[in-house]
Amino acid sequence: MAKYHQKTIEEVIKELGSSSNEGLSGAKAKERIERYGLNELTEKNGRSAWKILLSQLKSVMVIILIVASVITAFVGELRDTIVILAIVALNTILGFTQEYRAEKAMAALKKMSVPRVKVRRDGKIVEINSTEIVPGDIVILEAGNIVPADMRLIEATNLKIQESALTGESEAVEKTTKPIEEENPSLGDRKNMAYSGTVVTYGRGVGIVTATGMETELGKIAAMLQDTAETQTPLQKNIDQLGKILALIALGIVGVIFVMGLLRGEDLELMFMTAVSFAVAAVPEGLPTVVTIALALGAQRMLKKNALVRKLMAVETLGSVTVICSDKTGTITENRMKVTVVEMAGRTLDFGKENEPDPEALPEDDNKSFEIMLTAAALCNDAEIKPPVHKKQQVDVIGDPTEGALVYAAYRVGIEKSDLEQAMPRILEIPFDSERKRMTTIHEIKSNPKGKIPADVPEHLRENAVDQYVAFTKGAVDSLVEVCDRVLEGDEIHELDDDWKRRIIETNNNLAA
Repeated sequence: MAKYHQKTIEEVIKELGSSSNEGLSGAKAKERIERYGLNELTEKNGRSAWKILLSQLKSVMVIILIVASVITAFVGELRDTIVILAIVALNTILGFTQEYRAEKAMAALKKMSVPRVKVRRDGKIVEINSTEIVPGDIVILEAGNIVPADMRLIEATNLKIQESALTGESEAVEKTTKPIEEENPSLGDRKNMAYSGTVVTYGRGVGIVTATGMETELGKIAAMLQDTAETQTPLQKNIDQLGKILALIALGIVGVIFVMGLLRGEDLELMFMTAVSFAVAAVPEGLPTVVTIALALGAQRMLKKNALVRKLMAVETLGSVTVICSDKTGTITENRMKVTVVEMAGRTLDFGKENEPDPEALPEDDNKSFEIMLTAAALCNDAEIKPPVHKKQQVDVIGDPTEGALVYAAYRVGIEKSDLEQAMPRILEIPFDSERKRMTTIHEIKSNPKGKIPADVPEHLRENAVDQYVAFTKGAVDSLVEVCDRVLEGDEIHELDDDWKRRIIETNNNLAA
């Protein structure tokens, strides 16, 4: 397999027969779709309507009921035959309906989830469905985009990609375009590659597609999952076991009654009819239907909680689970964060569990320090927020989860980053690093043509700006305390003495605990 992470940009473009400026031609893209197929994950064991229907008739209990109906029909007990077949039909219809609906819902979700992407074709940037991407395509990546295929990056401007869904790493990875000398680095260490299913959180980039569909790293995982053998659930095993035991008991009863009757000199036909009647009576015809109805009700209850069950028997399996081994980030958690409380020099702003914007949340008697804190949180920040178009639409936060939480906290109390950036544009920044443990941005406080400073700039910042410049820093508390010499309490500025440092560290430790 080609190790694109080791190759230069020129080598990759040449090998894939593309051009960084022109991209692929329409004709070449069409030829490659025929060659490589659509860029989508395929199911090896897709369940058609017939497969779903036949799966309802595979259990031992249902087979016993069908055999019993045949025997009763053979001996002329048509009423019993009709009842047994009606039970089998009801059981089959219930199970089929539930599972077929689930399959249709899954298919509809797949169709809805096809994103649009920007690619270079014939020298122009065009927007196409991600399923139409082919190896060699030049794809433009922007913050908020889902990476549509595996690709080698050929441009990366402050590009960060959230790869938690693939690698489990919760922090977004900063990308580069330089070749990697190591022969077999882990996926998380391939800084010049972008992988299908991951999300661009910051910056922009351009990549050349190296693999699509089932050939991507995500596709390989999907293939491994589909290669696992299908096993019976605990309930299926128990019901089949019960069916086998009942079948053996029924056969034993039939044999004993038939032989004893013949030994006593009873009529052969009469004894056969009697034995068959006992055998049919030993089969609990209603059991499969009762089980199916119970599972269908469970599936419906789960659906109301947004859990779609494809196979009815899986409902009972979930109840039998004792241990779940799972990657936490992006699986159990959504990798989204929220500010619930802000501590400011002994004063507390509690956002609580609510998540709706509330401009009145700032305390009326003393909101200056909170306003400055949340202004700093919004500006010393690379995340972006997209306000909803209408009331029912959710706010879209793009960027690192921690930074997104800070921007949204400011937005909730009416402090919008976009307005602040117009009043105080960023002119310089010192990015966060592990040694310094903080990030700093420097902003120029703009004045309008009349020399007035915009109202979006907090009053305290206008009064204390140095030549109309202000710097904001955020980071680890211990790191910040080391470089600060003053603290704002309400309207008053105090010297940051040992007592204040102790109070700040204690408050931080209490919140961390």
